[in-house]
Amino acid sequence: MTSNLLSKLAILLFGLLVLSTTNISAQQEAKDSLQTLIKELRSTPNFSIKDTTHINLLNHLGRELRFFNTDSLLLLSQLALDYSKSSNYKKGENYALLGLGNYYSDQGNHTKSMLYFKNVLSMSIVSKDIELRLRAQNNLASEFAYIGDYAKSLIYYLEGIDIANENDSKFWLSIFNENVANLYASQNDFVQSLEFYKKVKKINEEIGNESISAETMSNIASIYADTGELEHAMYNANTSIAIFEKTKKIEWLAYAYATKAKIYLKDNKFEWALYWYRQSEMLHEKIQDDRGEIEMLNGMSQAYLGLGNDAMSETYALNAYAISHRIKDMEGSKQCAKTLYQVNKNKEDYTEALKYHEIYQSLSDTLYRNENKKSLTMLKTKMEHEKQKVDLIKENTKQLDTQRAYVNVALGILLIFIIVTLLVFRSEKVQKNLNSELQKKQEDLKLNELELHEINRTKDKLFSIIGHDLRGPIAAFQGLLKLFKDGEIEQNEFMGFMPKLSNDIDHISFTLNNLLTWGQTQMNGAVTKAEVVALETVVKENIDLLSEVAKNKSIRLINHLEAKTLTWSDTNQIDIVIRNLISNAVKFTPENGMVTITAIEKKDQWQVSIRDTGIGMNQDTIDKIFSDNSTLTTYGTNNEKGTGLGLSLCKEMIEKNNGKIWVESLLRKGSTFHFILPKAKDKYQRTA
Repeated sequence: MTSNLLSKLAILLFGLLVLSTTNISAQQEAKDSLQTLIKELRSTPNFSIKDTTHINLLNHLGRELRFFNTDSLLLLSQLALDYSKSSNYKKGENYALLGLGNYYSDQGNHTKSMLYFKNVLSMSIVSKDIELRLRAQNNLASEFAYIGDYAKSLIYYLEGIDIANENDSKFWLSIFNENVANLYASQNDFVQSLEFYKKVKKINEEIGNESISAETMSNIASIYADTGELEHAMYNANTSIAIFEKTKKIEWLAYAYATKAKIYLKDNKFEWALYWYRQSEMLHEKIQDDRGEIEMLNGMSQAYLGLGNDAMSETYALNAYAISHRIKDMEGSKQCAKTLYQVNKNKEDYTEALKYHEIYQSLSDTLYRNENKKSLTMLKTKMEHEKQKVDLIKENTKQLDTQRAYVNVALGILLIFIIVTLLVFRSEKVQKNLNSELQKKQEDLKLNELELHEINRTKDKLFSIIGHDLRGPIAAFQGLLKLFKDGEIEQNEFMGFMPKLSNDIDHISFTLNNLLTWGQTQMNGAVTKAEVVALETVVKENIDLLSEVAKNKSIRLINHLEAKTLTWSDTNQIDIVIRNLISNAVKFTPENGMVTITAIEKKDQWQVSIRDTGIGMNQDTIDKIFSDNSTLTTYGTNNEKGTGLGLSLCKEMIEKNNGKIWVESLLRKGSTFHFILPKAKDKYQRTA
């Protein structure tokens, strides 16, 4: 069974590709695209005919081919139905049933088509698929209209309008209102029909789709032609034709051409009518739209009759009559019988003329009686529908009033309960607030005690460093100056102390700068102000500053930082970090050593490394040097003295700039201090 169906599909796709050379419209491009997608899907590995995408494509292609190859619609819908059932794909099954219903509707088998549409409608209600329900609702209403049961048709259309309103579907509101307008037009109630078309035009303006608007305008043109308002009819027809020619909607363009021909026919301009009917006829050769073709052939028959060409009039009338009879179109059969009566009367074949006259009279009587009954039924149905809605609104209002009364009583009881509850818990809340305030004050006292302890610790450390590391060099400097002032040393001897004095002054300045910075951070006074910092410039400036100290120990300072080593950080803080690290490297490197500064670019960071060939450190020292509480003071290779807070200050500065610092060291091999800082991004550079 499966291989047989696939064979049918392959034959169908091949046939469609052959036929595609005759159609060049945008619709044909859509069909070609669907055919290509199906072929590509079937050629993929592990393809299954039960694939939901495959089933959806079959249903979609069937809809596109409805007015071009009706047998293809039947085959594709049947294939999609079989595949959907075998895979339990309900959505695919429903849309396949819609396709089959459309096929039998076009064949005039309204009983069978309605069975399919009713089935889909029932399943859409269960599955709560609104789009599917609206389609089934519309198709079913159309079928009742085709068989002349306008009352039931109107009921389904009005229900569809309610559903579309509830779901705010402008597209379906346009379709349902337009179909109701067409029902009134079929009753020759053109006033009521145009009222509905006014609603449709307003909805179409909100949708903003020119193709939908063009479909409405072509229908309005036909109604204006029937009422004799030919100027309005021609304006709407020409506007719709321009849009359909642009969008290449062939089935609608054929209808619009026939509508324009109908306008000329009403104006007795038979040559022009025939010209536009022929334009429609050429398009009908590419499509399969029996209902549209009946109207077009009837029109051509009347145009030829107006031109006195009875033979051609008879030919077209007979063709239209055959199609009307096949699909049970009573209105089409009546119009054809009228034309054939006139043609046979003109050629004095009174037997045939009488036959068609009787057919015309019989159909006219039937339609006249039915139309009167249908008009009353439609009016009654509409009034009943409106009354049901009004009654339902009243009942809902009554129930809402009752519900509001219950709600108000419940709210009153709830309000009393809330008041009592508030009074009961008010004293408890006051007590809790007092307890919370007392607890908060206790916590504030503890916090103040901790802050005071920390301030005292900072003060003790400052005084310790000042007394230990600054008082000695300053006292020595004062003593030397006193000796020189008292004449106990000569000027030459005093000048001999100048290098040492210079080193001591540099040491005092460096230490004092670190102390001030550290003290400010401990008092929460240092604010980090990030900007774009060129590290290569900061490193160069500090090398220049420390070059004399390095030269005295014959130490080489090597800067490998390239241009545009840019970070997003605080310039002053990073300057302190680099100065401390280079100074430490020089201090702990013996004579003839080397200090190297390098930078490695990472994804979002720069890693800067300061490596020396100094004495190195053991693990115990490494663990202590970055500690905030460390007072570790070490001496350089020439007994240079430090404050013991430089590295903890470096750590604090780096972390304030979203970085990280660490050290790698081996005794007698040297140390390498690394730190990372965020790179300066483009947006930071522009801001700076």
